[in-house]
Amino acid sequence: MLEGIKVTKNFGGLPALSNVDFLIREKEIIGLIGPNGAGKTTLFNLISGIYRPSSGTIKFDGHDLSSHKPYEICNLGIGRTFQIVVPFMEMTALENAMVGLLYRRDRSIRMKEARSEALRCLDFVGLSGKKNVPAGSLTIADRKMLEMARALSTNPTIILLDEVVAGLNATETTQAMSLVRRIRDELGITVFWVEHVMKAVMGVADRVMVLHHGEKIAEGSPKEMAENKTVIDAYLGEKYIL
Repeated sequence: MLEGIKVTKNFGGLPALSNVDFLIREKEIIGLIGPNGAGKTTLFNLISGIYRPSSGTIKFDGHDLSSHKPYEICNLGIGRTFQIVVPFMEMTALENAMVGLLYRRDRSIRMKEARSEALRCLDFVGLSGKKNVPAGSLTIADRKMLEMARALSTNPTIILLDEVVAGLNATETTQAMSLVRRIRDELGITVFWVEHVMKAVMGVADRVMVLHHGEKIAEGSPKEMAENKTVIDAYLGEKYIL
């Protein structure tokens, strides 16, 4: 459903991504790992339309995304979260979730319906009990869940998750891992997930793709990547025990 062909992005002549190929199938959970500066978030920014590729092609359900604006890409069915969560601080959790509903592709939705669906999104991520709490008063863990609820409220067919586990404690990490599985298993949404917490991504992903210095150096099952010498040398540092 999502394909990249020789995707390249240069900044000031320096390559952030170089000839990256990828293919994501419907209802997969794909992990994207690699050192800081490897190009992971840059790839997400290219898919979601924040940047345009210097060369190469990104296709989603037959659409070439290179000429689409971010809101148009969202309307096609690509939702995303951001590494640094920035909700509308003065708005409640419910109002934040409603934003995605009111500006998604089926804009004929009424306010009452938007409120009802936003509540379902909050309930899905475990925030229904804090629906009336201003986002600025939420903990970091809750803001990350709110970010996911807001992305889900846009009615995506694929969601790009950018480090949703970073900064969470062990219990919160386990809950987030369960939530990622449920996004795929219960909602039928494909997941493309950037993550540094290896316990999380290796424990949930069907496949893992590895970037290093802007290039794809490996791809395969979590077990294969945990034992791959190139991945160990470039990123893991040692064989990862699943």
